[in-house]
Amino acid sequence: MKVLLLALAAVAASLAAAAQPAPDPRDKPIEARGPLGPLKGTLLSPAKPGAPVVLIVPGSGPTDRDGNNPMGVNAATYKLLARDLASRGIATVRIDKRGMFGSAKAVADANAVTIPDYAADVHSWVGAIRRTTGVPCVWVLGHSEGGLVALSAVQGSEARDICGLLLVATPGRPLGQVLRDQLRANPANAPILDQALAAITKLEGGGRVDPASLHPALQPLFNESVQGFLISAFAQDPARLIAATEKPVLVLQGERDLQVGVQDARLLAQAKPAAQLVLLPDTNHVLKAVVTDDPAANMATYANPGQPLAPGVVDAVARFIVAPGKARP
Repeated sequence: MKVLLLALAAVAASLAAAAQPAPDPRDKPIEARGPLGPLKGTLLSPAKPGAPVVLIVPGSGPTDRDGNNPMGVNAATYKLLARDLASRGIATVRIDKRGMFGSAKAVADANAVTIPDYAADVHSWVGAIRRTTGVPCVWVLGHSEGGLVALSAVQGSEARDICGLLLVATPGRPLGQVLRDQLRANPANAPILDQALAAITKLEGGGRVDPASLHPALQPLFNESVQGFLISAFAQDPARLIAATEKPVLVLQGERDLQVGVQDARLLAQAKPAAQLVLLPDTNHVLKAVVTDDPAANMATYANPGQPLAPGVVDAVARFIVAPGKARP
């Protein structure tokens, strides 16, 4: 699947990536049932038995279990989060999406996917985690687009085995609106903006567009192979989904996020007043510290796995899991 929310991250592709963090000896392989083959991931557990478990649902595009993306994202956000949570006595499972990386055999075509498909995989993972670890329920942390998947997964009776949701950098509006704002925010998009907005509107209505009729710069974003996914994603309303959620919810948002803004986090919190809202200053979309308004400096963190997570990220997540009603810093 091509990039949606991580479209801005393409500028990081030209940056030199730092060395990856060394493998953690506590990492253990774990599998869940996929449609045609196994879904694969990594379980990282603290030494203490009986630890709560967090399932980390990746963001948009070809994002792997560690939070990296071959289109220029090499921040290792999920790997760093897993290590830091393990030090707080919390286990994690980080996963490869169906059709990608370790989960390549789960489906024949990674592009032929919908938000409900990803939500079904969340339930498969929750079942596998409960069988492997013995926990009564699993916390689901969705990052970026993964937050929308988490919101979809928690609807209905199957949500009984989910402890609660942690929505990190998650849009509070339908993704079509978010994508419009991302495109408008870049003045360089002016020559192609009308075509892009028209394509989004058509997909929102359930129709399809002819990529060949679009400017070459737009053809990857609206490739025919991903239009089914885009139609599915644009149909989801995060505010409506969170309002219908009965589980505890944490909304965690960085104030220097160039892709999903504080406005989105506030919209989610307004739709579910019982949700815990935590805003982190000087924190960007990949949960790294940024102390300047310079977009280039912000994007440079996307290619730096050696940079730790921003202060407050792990504290907020750990505090919420230990005491869901007391997550505010």
